[in-house]
Order: sequence, then structure tokens, then C-alpha cells
Amino acid sequence: MTLPVIAVTSGEPAGIGPDICLNLAAHSLPCRPVVLGDKHLLAERAAMLGKTVRIRNYHPEHAPEPGTLEVRHIPLAAPCQPGRTNPANARYVLELLDTACDGITRGTFAALVTAPLHKGVINDALGQFFSGHTEYLAQKSGTERVVMMLAGGGLRVALATTHLPLKDVPAAITRASLCETARILHRELRRRFALAAPRILVAGLNPHAGEGGHLGHEENDTIIPALETLRSEGIDVRGPHPADTLFQPFMLRDADAVLAMYHDQGLPVLKYAAFGRGVNITLGLPFVRTSVDHGTALALAGTGQADGGSLIEAVKTAVEMAQAV
Repeated sequence: MTLPVIAVTSGEPAGIGPDICLNLAAHSLPCRPVVLGDKHLLAERAAMLGKTVRIRNYHPEHAPEPGTLEVRHIPLAAPCQPGRTNPANARYVLELLDTACDGITRGTFAALVTAPLHKGVINDALGQFFSGHTEYLAQKSGTERVVMMLAGGGLRVALATTHLPLKDVPAAITRASLCETARILHRELRRRFALAAPRILVAGLNPHAGEGGHLGHEENDTIIPALETLRSEGIDVRGPHPADTLFQPFMLRDADAVLAMYHDQGLPVLKYAAFGRGVNITLGLPFVRTSVDHGTALALAGTGQADGGSLIEAVKTAVEMAQAV
């Protein structure tokens, strides 16, 4: 059986991305992972970590070999030391993503898995706002709206807003945006996760879900009308529920996903339940993209202390999602 070829971008070169990508060679996976990155950097990091990893250039016509890391070599722009970021390599990080997207378009890769990048370094280098993988991939693929969802520990948590300052969240949640986010979540749960009738719990924005308007008006003015519209379309959305009790087992046992209003409302719970094994999933793209549930961990780069479990789970999830269609 021909294994699906999965592109794995190695991310910020000074972070733990190269470290955890090396672990792929030691795992038996239901795919053929191809790491996009500088092969010399990967070899240097392997030597630093005391890992014996065979690294070879990826060629589609060559059969994969167990214990070998296949690499699509993309050279660094500047020298790299673990834990010390260099803005000169920001374009290199984006080139990894661009190459992966091009490969997916041409049919070379069946899905994309991303190791973490450092948004601050890219912002400093480009002199313009870069908010992360999710938004960049949406722009690259011409996708108007995507949804960020993390999965792990028996939970799926999607976000109505992603990387925004907290003060900007209320204005970013509109009836239209909330409806579109829920529609994408519903559609992708059916399409990518084989859930015939997804059940979605929706969090309120304010404490106690606004307490009837006494603790905020967004529930009455925005969230409840949006949910009514969605229900009229046959989408099973329930809420809005107070976020402080939404994640109790008695609530979750009858749900397939939770839709949280902002990043730090939903993700702390999931990361508590599954940190190091969680998977970040971008819904709504024309291709499958998964990622790790953590950042670059610069202090751990090159030390051998990085846990690569989330990357392994991200690869397995990408394969399952790609094959579900």
C-alpha cells in the first residue's frame, strides 16, 4: 500500500522544531513524513542531541527506509544557534510554508504538519504584523475564513476569535462571524471526523454567560441570535453556556466539540488535559493542516528535554483527516 506523503515544516530553526522533527525517524507512522528544512541544521542538531539519525534527501521515486529521516532541503538564510533567534532566518521559516503549500497544490503532499514558529521574530524581520500559521495559510490559499481548533484529552475546542488582544475580542464577535465559524466547524466535523450530526457546545463571552444582561450584553445581542439562526439551518448548537462550568464531564459527555469565544477561554482547559499530546488543527482550508500544541520553547532547544509527543499526534491526526474524505 502506498503511504500518504505528509509535509512537516521544521519551524523556527532556533527552537525545538528541528529537535522534535528528528524524532519522526524513530516512529512507525501510517504515512511517509517529509521534513522541510535545512538538512545540515538537522544533522547538527542530531549530533548535539546525541541522536543517530540517517538523513537523506526526499525523492518520490525512492522507497522510504525505516529509521531514516527524509528531508526536502531548504537552506537557512543565516547561521543558527539553538535558543538564539535571528530575524535573518524569518524568510526561511516562511519559505518552508510556501514550499509545503506549493507541494500540496501540485499533489506532492497529502497534508501539512507544522512545527512551531516564532511570531515575534517574523514581525521584527518583516516590519509588518504577522499573527501566525493559521492566518498565513488562509491568506496563501485564498481562504476567507478559517477556524482554529485544538484536539486532545478527549476534547475538541474551536475558537470564535484567535490571536487578538483581549480588549479587541467583543467587537470581533458578530452574528455573521459567529455563524460562519460554527458552520465551518459543523462542516469539517462531518467531513474530516466522520461525525454525521455534530453536537456543538457554545460558550458565553461574559461571566455566567452574561447573567441575563446584568454582566454583559453580547450574549443577548449577538450570541443567542446567532445560535437561533444556526439551529434554523439544522446545526446542533447548544448554549451559550457559562465557560466556568462548560468543561465539566456531565456537560461534555453529550458534545462533539466546544466553541469558545476567545483563545484563553478554551485552550487552557484543553492544554491542561492534553499538553504535549494535543493537536492544533486549522479547519476550513482546502487542505489538511495540523500542528503541535506548544511554542518554540527556545530554552529547551538543543538540550534533549523537548517532548515530541504533540508532533507525533499531529502527524497521525493529519493522516486520519486526509483519509476521511
